[in-house]
Amino acid sequence: MIKLYCYILFFSTLISFGQRSASEEDKLYNAVDAFVSNPSAKAIENLSNIESDFWRNSKSKTKDELLAIVVLNCNKAYYENQFGQTEKAIASYEKAWQIYQKNKLANYDIIEFCLKPLGNLYTVLGDYDSAENTIKQYFYIINTSKNYPDAPKQKFAAILNLSNVYQSSGKISLAIELLENTLKTEKLSNAQKGILWNNLGNSYLLSATGNLMRPETHQNAQKAFISAVSYLKNEKNQTETLSNSYRNLSVLNRQRQNFEIANSYLEKAERLFLETNKQPRKIAKLYYEKALLFFDEQKYEESEKLILTIFKILIPNYNSKNKLPNQNELYAETVLIDILDLQAEIFSKQNQPKKTLEAYKLSFYIEDLLMNGLIYENSKIISQVRARNRTEKCISIYDRLYHEENKTEYLEQAFQLAERTKSGILKSYRSNIKNASAEEKKLLHELQTLNNNILKEQQKGNSANISNINKAIKKQNELMLSLKKIQSENPNYIPENCDFKMLLSKLEKDKAMMLYYLMGSENLYFFILQNNQIALNHINITHLAIPRIVQFIDYFNSPDAIINDISGYNHYGNDVYNLLKMPGNSVYQNLIIVPDGILNFLPFEALITQESSTTNFAKMHYLLNDFKIGYNTSANIYLNSKPNSKSEKTVLGVFPIFEKTPFELGYSKNELEAIKSNFKGKYLENSNATFSNFKKSADKYSILHLSTHASSGDIETPASIKFYDQEILYSELYNLNINPDLVVLSACETGIGKLYKAEGAMSVARGFQFAGAQNLLFSLWKVNDYTTSVFMADFYKNIKNDVPYFEANTNAKLDFLNDKSISNAKKSPYYWSSFVYYGSISSEEKSTNYIFYIISLLTVIGLFLIFNPYRKWKIFTRFSKKRNTKK
Repeated sequence: MIKLYCYILFFSTLISFGQRSASEEDKLYNAVDAFVSNPSAKAIENLSNIESDFWRNSKSKTKDELLAIVVLNCNKAYYENQFGQTEKAIASYEKAWQIYQKNKLANYDIIEFCLKPLGNLYTVLGDYDSAENTIKQYFYIINTSKNYPDAPKQKFAAILNLSNVYQSSGKISLAIELLENTLKTEKLSNAQKGILWNNLGNSYLLSATGNLMRPETHQNAQKAFISAVSYLKNEKNQTETLSNSYRNLSVLNRQRQNFEIANSYLEKAERLFLETNKQPRKIAKLYYEKALLFFDEQKYEESEKLILTIFKILIPNYNSKNKLPNQNELYAETVLIDILDLQAEIFSKQNQPKKTLEAYKLSFYIEDLLMNGLIYENSKIISQVRARNRTEKCISIYDRLYHEENKTEYLEQAFQLAERTKSGILKSYRSNIKNASAEEKKLLHELQTLNNNILKEQQKGNSANISNINKAIKKQNELMLSLKKIQSENPNYIPENCDFKMLLSKLEKDKAMMLYYLMGSENLYFFILQNNQIALNHINITHLAIPRIVQFIDYFNSPDAIINDISGYNHYGNDVYNLLKMPGNSVYQNLIIVPDGILNFLPFEALITQESSTTNFAKMHYLLNDFKIGYNTSANIYLNSKPNSKSEKTVLGVFPIFEKTPFELGYSKNELEAIKSNFKGKYLENSNATFSNFKKSADKYSILHLSTHASSGDIETPASIKFYDQEILYSELYNLNINPDLVVLSACETGIGKLYKAEGAMSVARGFQFAGAQNLLFSLWKVNDYTTSVFMADFYKNIKNDVPYFEANTNAKLDFLNDKSISNAKKSPYYWSSFVYYGSISSEEKSTNYIFYIISLLTVIGLFLIFNPYRKWKIFTRFSKKRNTKK
């Protein structure tokens, strides 16, 4: 009986479990069906509540129930996107994908209903790395699955969407290559050919700089769009893509100021588009293009009417009385940024500078919201670069207001705006990593490691293991979603304002002036901060200005360039000195330079202040003779930089030397001996100079000195530095977590890398800055082994005598020029001006200084008392009285 009872109990449990499972699953699918039949904002809220109730049930979930949740979130995301709630749609798709992966679910087309729209939405919000990873992941699934339903269609979608990512992230050449190859090699339907031709034309359109388009590029774009129209006009279900082709033809003609033709194409596009599409965001984007066409035709009133219509479409409860929406009504949406920027341009044309600034301020606010949703560094940099054009326009307005009203607060606001875009990613990372939780730091570390693994595998080209890359991307996506969840609870991108008064105070304390550059598309702006004052000037960047700077920098491409043209160097060095309006006489001889754009690669010390006919390099008039120069990536980083330590310095030296190889650094031994004889420390030589040995000891010494080979990389290859056992990418240094007093990169091109106007060079030096180094000495071109060893010996001799690092750099260069044992040819600026110092120019204040002052004061009092006994008695009496009173 007992045994029979157990069987009955067992089967009744199974039945009740099955009934519960089915009812839960049915309940979810019924909710989805009800929602899809009548979607609305309220219905989305109800659907979210049903999901919350499901998760609150503590019982274990079956795979069928979890799949129902995946379906629920995909449907919810689809309509969230339809209603313009892009960020919420992304979150819902991400949740669906996470559940699907984690629980190894099946029997659902996850690519069609989740990954494809998710990748597209990442592109919309500028999260290009996540978009690319998502598309590559589902492309890999299609190619490795034997029986994937509708594989050719999904493969085509992956190629198309990847080209969209490349277009949006500035990789236009990759987009063109991908599309052209697909059109040549794949069997395609007429509809697919039309879609690809349209995208190819769009790539040509985007390859133009501003409104400047080469005639052949214009012809290629026009041909592509006309081909797209011819393939699509007889195809059913391609109304939207055909509309897009007409819109692109409208843009092409608008840029050529063929406004009548542009209008006719846009009218066709609008009729077709509104036949089938009711999505608010897409309608708003179409109206934005119409408003832009009105603007270019100088029909500002008509343009403004459309802008108000767009605000009403995208912003619930928008009040048109104020024209501009309130900040608290705004959300992360790129169309809103575009339309606010257009409204700002209209205000500018209407001579309303303050209203223009108000509109731009709202655009910046949305940019910050978008930045908060980004995890990957590359996407953040692209977002920051996108804001630079707006920054330049605002600075121009502030400059105008200053000259009209003579209020220095306008110059300060212009400076703060410039500072927003200066190494913003580096500043944000440094600021946030201090407060990050252990879990967040761990995720960041793992994410960076995976990113480096993917990069290294991709560098192998055709021999790269696609399976390994896909596994890494899959894991990267999982980590990204976990990190996003943590960071969403505490938005980490809040542009840090510079404490302007404190900055001026520090400059006064350091007896320094600051030259602060911002490279725009039309003007090079530069702020001069000295004597507690700020000034703003600008240079118009004509078609000649940048080439003149580049022509001077080109003298440092090889050792012989200057030697073979000394008079030319003298002339162009002085030409650039005058072009940049460098300061002449100054109260202070310490100069802080914050470069920008191409100026990151300019050796300012080697500029010629006065042209001469001398061929003696030691007698030329360099800026080096007038100032001790230090550099920095931003004003905030200078303000918060670590002061030079006055405590005893110890060195961790890395000297691979590479003996008996083509890479041998013979004079590196001299450099080693010169440093070793003056400083205690640990010196990793030859085979001991491995990356793992360096990592183990990097946080134990005050100076890290690396004498080795390095490379600046190129557009495709990242910058790297060579240890004895391996080459390390600059981004692999991010995870070091160090805080040295100084890092010396005695190697070639350690300050050179892929250049982003707002963020700087993606160099080996940047890798160490991310790792925690604040004071660095690094090179701007390929350095000579012998002259580097001589320079370094003098540099460390100065440090031994407690000379600040930036001054030690200046002194070592002057000593080099004055060294009679060095030939005139080797005194060429090529050999001594490569190394630049970035960091603090002040030293830390030690308590021993106060002890010194106290001892000095007591000595003076003592001497005074010896020679004045009457006063001595009076003081002693008073002191005695005080002591008695206290008792």
